[in-house]
Amino acid sequence: MNTLDEWLAHCERQHPQGISGIELGLDRVQRVAQRMRLSMPCPVITVAGTNGKGSTCAMLEAIYSEAGYRTGVYTSPHLVHFEERCRIGREPVAADALLPAFAEVERARLGDGGSGDDGVVVLTYFEFTTLAILRTLSLSGLDVAILEVGLGGRLDAVNIVDPDCAVITCIALDHMALLGNDREAIGYEKAGIMRTGRPVVVSDPVPPQSVLDRALEVGAQLWRIGKDFHFAGDKQQWGWAMHPSQGGRKFSGLAYPALRGANQLVNASGVLAAIEALRPRLPVTAQAVRNGLAMVELPGRFQIVPGEPALVLDVAHNPHSVAALAENLDAMGYYPVTHAVFGAMADKDLPAMLERISSLIDRWHLTDLPLPRASRATDLAAVLDSGAGQASGGRSRVAGCHPSPLEALRAAVLEADPTDRIVVFGSFHTVGGVLKDGVPRLAARHLAN
Repeated sequence: MNTLDEWLAHCERQHPQGISGIELGLDRVQRVAQRMRLSMPCPVITVAGTNGKGSTCAMLEAIYSEAGYRTGVYTSPHLVHFEERCRIGREPVAADALLPAFAEVERARLGDGGSGDDGVVVLTYFEFTTLAILRTLSLSGLDVAILEVGLGGRLDAVNIVDPDCAVITCIALDHMALLGNDREAIGYEKAGIMRTGRPVVVSDPVPPQSVLDRALEVGAQLWRIGKDFHFAGDKQQWGWAMHPSQGGRKFSGLAYPALRGANQLVNASGVLAAIEALRPRLPVTAQAVRNGLAMVELPGRFQIVPGEPALVLDVAHNPHSVAALAENLDAMGYYPVTHAVFGAMADKDLPAMLERISSLIDRWHLTDLPLPRASRATDLAAVLDSGAGQASGGRSRVAGCHPSPLEALRAAVLEADPTDRIVVFGSFHTVGGVLKDGVPRLAARHLAN
């Protein structure tokens, strides 16, 4: 195979992808990693949680880069191009640079012929691609590697790497069929990234008891927001401080992170705690912190695109993240009409998601997505019309069902006035679908003529 697309097609055919193909467990991926003699020759930060992982990784990357370190980041899923999952020096890796690693994983899973372990190992799509990206990062001369857990933590393929610092962000209800039916069960899975004697930063303000118990059980160095570190701010600036028992380091007069949304201060606080935990190995100046937070970028996280109408892109895809999106939308100010472009997976708690944001949405443009797991637009319409999507008098707010996110966005633009707002949210595939040709620059029909 000579191209990344060919390798990904091979993985798609040979190794299952999607919820139906997920087989949690580390035995398979560890076996292949051992054949590859895979290791990470630099400090590693592993980030787990339900929401806030991508933002946390992006802020860590930006601050360490501003401090002069060569960073490597693994995150998933991607919005448009697979190469987005692997960033080196703040840039997506070139597709060709991944090819040797894919070939090495394939050779190793088929049996290396020299270790006495020659059996074929069947990997899931995620396991195969994770190993390829970890190998690419390991050979890239990094000063620090930042790894986002794909699902859960304890049994996720990323967890074959021992982190020097673990970060656990907000824990909410998602992927319950695989991780458990409540926050305690899900928290236990997330806590699987902890390691004995190493710091774990918990930025969830109200973490499940299972997370705290696991830290005590394994002997991790637990740093909790609100106890070991905290933040405070006003409308102009904010500050962060460690508890005196943890050294008492402070950052004052910080500008708000470039990533929008009130929840980003919680994420940023966890980031600064992780940086403090690794300070002996990776010193960072206050100026690097300021510059990094000011320059961080992450598409699809309450991303506001100026135009007429205004466009908001957000990958909120579970009730907790949709509630945060609703709070952020409510703080934006007045818009005569808010149009939504929405598509989601069928295994999500759709009634709860839609209930949390329905009062802010006047018109819904629903979209199919190109995955078997996805809910059909007509099914989403049925959920909305059964309650959350009804206007006064029982009238439906559903404006239309569309075969793709881009067509749904075009329909919303045709309907919108220049002073309106369009919100694209739901699955990564929904936001990625409108970004596939670049960031849209909208002009309502009144302006286009």
